[in-house]
Amino acid sequence: MYSERLDDLRQRLHDDGFDAAIITDDDNVYYLTGYYDYLHMEFGRPTILVVPRDGDSLLITPTIDLVMAEASATVNRIAAWNDGAGNEWREELPAALQGTASVAIEPDHMPPMVRAYIDGLVAAESLGNVTPILSDMRMIKSDQELQLARHAGQVAGAMMAAGRNAIGEGVPEYEVAIATSQAGTRKAAELLAAHYEDAAMSPNTHFLQIMASGEEIVKTHHRATTRVMRRGDPVFLCFCGMTNFHRFKLGFDRTFWIGEIPDPKQAEIYEVAVASQKAALEVLKPGVTAESVHSAYAEVIQGAGFDYPFRCGRATGVSFLEKPQLVTGDKTLLQPGMVLAVDGSVAIDSFRAQVGDSFILTESGCEQITEHPKSIGDMVL
Repeated sequence: MYSERLDDLRQRLHDDGFDAAIITDDDNVYYLTGYYDYLHMEFGRPTILVVPRDGDSLLITPTIDLVMAEASATVNRIAAWNDGAGNEWREELPAALQGTASVAIEPDHMPPMVRAYIDGLVAAESLGNVTPILSDMRMIKSDQELQLARHAGQVAGAMMAAGRNAIGEGVPEYEVAIATSQAGTRKAAELLAAHYEDAAMSPNTHFLQIMASGEEIVKTHHRATTRVMRRGDPVFLCFCGMTNFHRFKLGFDRTFWIGEIPDPKQAEIYEVAVASQKAALEVLKPGVTAESVHSAYAEVIQGAGFDYPFRCGRATGVSFLEKPQLVTGDKTLLQPGMVLAVDGSVAIDSFRAQVGDSFILTESGCEQITEHPKSIGDMVL
């Protein structure tokens, strides 16, 4: 799989007139080679993937991670470097780029110190942008990726069910986070054992639980705290960070209440949020533009008298945010094989409601891969 992706990238570099690409984004390094984990932790130790359009791929990575790289990276050659030894990660780059007239980099994802060094090796007019090429490569998921997406949906469902069951009067928010993490880890472990041979892939969920209750409900990305929930509290659970099975990400959220809905206005807002997602899903299919899905969602929200909303959704995969985004201005035509998170949401100063699910685009429409009730009667616990 990874060799095929590298070959695909080489062909696209050739088609776009680039002699080589330098990849530094950890998600793209993983997508192309299978090498992952420590890369997202920035300790001044860059990992650099060099892919010439005609020639061997080169992974430059710290010696401290050499064993992991040798075990997981699908590349032609690995060059390890150590802190303070020689020219460190710079050692291999002059030879790797010798004779290249045009080099594609990731301008928005390259560590500043690496970019400064590259600027000294390659003339500015010879530098291009490989990000659009990689984004297009990653839009349509393979059959293996779609299996990961479906399994990620099962992990998300286990977390949502556990979170729902943990919510209650007198319960601190962090107890909900503990319950969701345990449920997600156990479901992921079950799926890994049943369907995958990668024993090095961890089932453990990570990322701080996004949730808010009571008056904090308006804080969209609030984390679980020591706050003790009370009867009548609205509670928001979001798994857009924690749904990360075998490195495949999804979006998934729900809004609940404990015991009752004390303010009828909250119920009204929630129903509009659900209706806005429903409107988006009625449009969601191959052949339409990404922005048209957002337009249908926004029309419901604004038609009910609320402010223009944030984006309706986004593509997901190895990264939390991929191409396209369901937002005004994104004219990408939707295609089968895309995986998209689609939200419905309404916010006012004192309350916000959000529901969100993830979907695989099919030839005729879409397949929902996160499942949990959303009718308002089911949301009152």
